Amino acid sequence: MSPLSTPDASALPLAGVRVLELSDGRGEMCARVLADLGAEVTLVEPPTGSRARRMPPLVDGHSLYFASHNANKRSAVLDLSTPGGREALLARAAEADILVETLEPGALARLGLGAEALHARNPALVITSITDFGQTGPYRDYQATHAVLMALGGVLARSGLKGQRPLLPPGQLAHETAAVQAAWATLMAYLQALRTGRGDHLDFSVLDATVQVIDPGMGVTGSAAAGRSALELAPRGRPPMGTGYPILRCADGYVRICVLNPRQWQGMCAWLGDEHPFTDPSYGHIGKRFKVIKEINALIAALFRDQPAAELVREGQKRGVPIAAVATPAHVLRDEQFLAREAFAAVPLPGGRQGLTPRGYLFVDGSPAGIRTPAPELGAEGVANEAPRPTHGTQAAARPLAGLRVLDLGVIVAGAELGRLLADQGAEVIKIESSAFPDGLRQGQGNEAMTISFAQGSRGKCSLGLNLRSPRGVALFKQLAAASDVVVSNFKPGTMESLGLGYEVLKAINPRLVFAVSSAFGATGPRSRSMGYGPLVRASAGLTALWRYPEIEGSFSDSTTIVPDHFVGRISATAIAALLIRRLRTGAGGFIDVAQAEAGLGVLATELLRESLQPGSVGPRGNADEFEAPHGVFPCAGDDEWCVVAVRDGCDFAALCEAIGRRELLADPRFADSAGRVAHREELEAAVAEWTAQRTPQQVMETLQSQRVPAARMLRLDEYLQNPHFAARRLFRTFQQPGLAAPMITEAGPVAFSRLPEPELRPAPFLAQHSEEIARTVLGLSEAEIEELVAEGVLETMGAELRALLEELPVVKAAA
Repeated sequence: MSPLSTPDASALPLAGVRVLELSDGRGEMCARVLADLGAEVTLVEPPTGSRARRMPPLVDGHSLYFASHNANKRSAVLDLSTPGGREALLARAAEADILVETLEPGALARLGLGAEALHARNPALVITSITDFGQTGPYRDYQATHAVLMALGGVLARSGLKGQRPLLPPGQLAHETAAVQAAWATLMAYLQALRTGRGDHLDFSVLDATVQVIDPGMGVTGSAAAGRSALELAPRGRPPMGTGYPILRCADGYVRICVLNPRQWQGMCAWLGDEHPFTDPSYGHIGKRFKVIKEINALIAALFRDQPAAELVREGQKRGVPIAAVATPAHVLRDEQFLAREAFAAVPLPGGRQGLTPRGYLFVDGSPAGIRTPAPELGAEGVANEAPRPTHGTQAAARPLAGLRVLDLGVIVAGAELGRLLADQGAEVIKIESSAFPDGLRQGQGNEAMTISFAQGSRGKCSLGLNLRSPRGVALFKQLAAASDVVVSNFKPGTMESLGLGYEVLKAINPRLVFAVSSAFGATGPRSRSMGYGPLVRASAGLTALWRYPEIEGSFSDSTTIVPDHFVGRISATAIAALLIRRLRTGAGGFIDVAQAEAGLGVLATELLRESLQPGSVGPRGNADEFEAPHGVFPCAGDDEWCVVAVRDGCDFAALCEAIGRRELLADPRFADSAGRVAHREELEAAVAEWTAQRTPQQVMETLQSQRVPAARMLRLDEYLQNPHFAARRLFRTFQQPGLAAPMITEAGPVAFSRLPEPELRPAPFLAQHSEEIARTVLGLSEAEIEELVAEGVLETMGAELRALLEELPVVKAAA
């Protein structure tokens, strides 16, 4: 726990950037991320206050959601229903850099405050409109909740256990993760505006971001996927209990392990002893091991059953086996690693109480970029930030990161995703790798030179084969760093330092360098050197314990998700953008430290704040909503077809009763308010299930949405390309990847409609494909020097077999 403090404003990356926010009670975390990074954010509220101030859960009448999502902000009261209020907003917009609004589609335009009017006052203003489905498209006027977004986003179809109904993930994953994607897109547009002097209007859809950020069907998959796509792995029904990242009962709870690469299997194999049938070294290959994974997991379960979690974690760390205890929210708040990292802020609430909430998503230059001041009282504008403001140029439009060079040491999902995001926005991204320590995404089921997952995560990059275990390789890396702008890495903390390539070393070579690292638990703290993957991060951050059926003990259902890897990539990308903006003002680079586990905490900000104030109040909810009913996942006509229906209030309940022909429920006093509906949840949901079972999911969605009741069909990955919303929003594009037979479908940019150029879709590289070109053009080496370095094993070049394959292929062009 750490008290709130106010650091020197000029040291924060976005110091001097002015942001206006208009919100109706959703998406506040986007502007808070900008505020965490130093922007001056003013929440514009009506005289009655933002709806977020009344959102449950409430403690002493105060919203914990508002407290956790509006820290670091100021509050200004404007009545936009009056001419004076609208003029006051236009006047503030004239002095702002960014405006973030989360009102209903077209709401500002109907008030005469649309993008055209705002840009007339301030041509350089970046306007980010965050809505559930976007300003355009067939779902534009649909109503959404977390459940609706999970269903339509393809997440629900992959969550739950075989034999059970689909299970909604915990918390508010859709809006929380989409908020960071919105912040990333906003800063890209702002960098573009600084270059050109011309603002932008970003039409941002939370559903689109849900598809891209949580478990993308057309994106990078984890190591256990052995290079296969999410579409290949997605079952028709619920998946079986996870075998790749098994959760095993122990003496006092549960632990999870992630045994993926050969070295980790060696450690686990030795832990099992010498008598088991899987001691042959060939089981180090993930493909062979997964053919007998159930038998292997049974042996591990027997070994772990009678030992306490803490002892198993210690032994696993000693043997090099990635392992973590499955922590409850109460355990999370006492976790020694999180406390050492000051991951929680003590937030004062109105009435004198104080609770703990995750401080923020990252560290910048050794200090947490997070909560400094509590959420404001209504109308409390405070003292304005007087930091110097960045100035605008008049250059021609280009991709926001054009002209920047990135040295990409990222591996697996979070590392791959970060480099790919930067490449999409125009950066030259050089992936540094070697055959001795290959990226886990290159590991497929056989000996293929390219996998679908690697292609998704590294499209648009170049590959340099460089041996960083040799002094000459280190010297060449330093030479590259001197001529680069950004270095990214997600190695285990201490690895870069052990190579002689830590931030302080590279900063001395290039003070303008932005160095971003991410790891499971962060660069500091007692568990900083522990190996970790997404499943262990989820277990440590409390997500796994909440992601289960409340009535079924041990029914953990997050085995197929790779949260928070893609999310972490966006956190790092947003922070890099912020430091690049600061560099325009100061000329100096900076250091970013992202702990994936703290990203997991961040998506549970409200829940953890509540647990700190009301111990034992936060547990698995399953498909029910604590504060309203009916709400859940309901069966539909057809084979394993499902829909969600998510009543938010009395108006939704009345409309639902009308739509399903059960008007008599409205006259029943038991259902007159939310408390009564929750108390009689089973009866109400039985009535809804009887109605949905006679209709297809599409019919349910269309019927209820026509009455503005939040409802959605459960969409599967193989239905993405036929979905009219995704087609209208141009969410997917196609490109040809050398080494793969079929064209690849991949995501487009982070926001469907804006002035940001679409990513240039270039294929992913083979290992060391561009070594010679980079050695000549960037390092300035002669042919003789290159040959010498190759002979010494310092440089790697692409093998003759792959070179011949490339020469046989036709010229590859990206297809929109």
